[in-house]
Amino acid sequence: MNTKNKLYLLALALVAFSISSCESEDPVPENDGEVITDVTLMFQEIDDTGAAVGSPFEFTASDSEGIEVGGAPTVETVMLSKGKTYQMSIEVYNSIENEDITEEIQEEGDEHQFYFLGSAFTSSPFLSYIYDDEGSELIGLKGIVSVQQSPGFSTAEMRVILRHDLDKNYPGADNPNFTDYAQAGGESDLDITFPVVVE
Repeated sequence: MNTKNKLYLLALALVAFSISSCESEDPVPENDGEVITDVTLMFQEIDDTGAAVGSPFEFTASDSEGIEVGGAPTVETVMLSKGKTYQMSIEVYNSIENEDITEEIQEEGDEHQFYFLGSAFTSSPFLSYIYDDEGSELIGLKGIVSVQQSPGFSTAEMRVILRHDLDKNYPGADNPNFTDYAQAGGESDLDITFPVVVE
């Protein structure tokens, strides 16, 4: 092999080595989901005319590193009264980025929807929920929660699920207690369970 061919092969090997050394060996997977550190359920008792009664109160679930779907954040117990009706509002926040995700959910209301499951709503329900959002989109940032006057038991669970990119026209998707919500497609941005006590 002559010197010219040796130099050509050496140059080719150097180019190949420099290209391979620039490539990342461990690509970082992308995460398109929102980081949620705090979820607050705010309750305001209302009377038969919809007028506010008393002062509002709230219950929070939080994790300073971000609430992962199916994770175990610090969760407060929701305390409600028998026979009462409340307007419930939800605030979603990312304290890591100091970002109010509630605003984004509102702006992208055609892509987001909350569902309310768990024993408080489904198996032997003592709570009922009706969407009461501003505008025409069913989102669940605001709703009306009613507590039975004589529930069969006093403790249950309220599972709050936020779906993203679902088909809102899927049959049943407009039901806030839709147990087959996954069939409407999309992904869960949030899936968290609050203990509930009525007294």
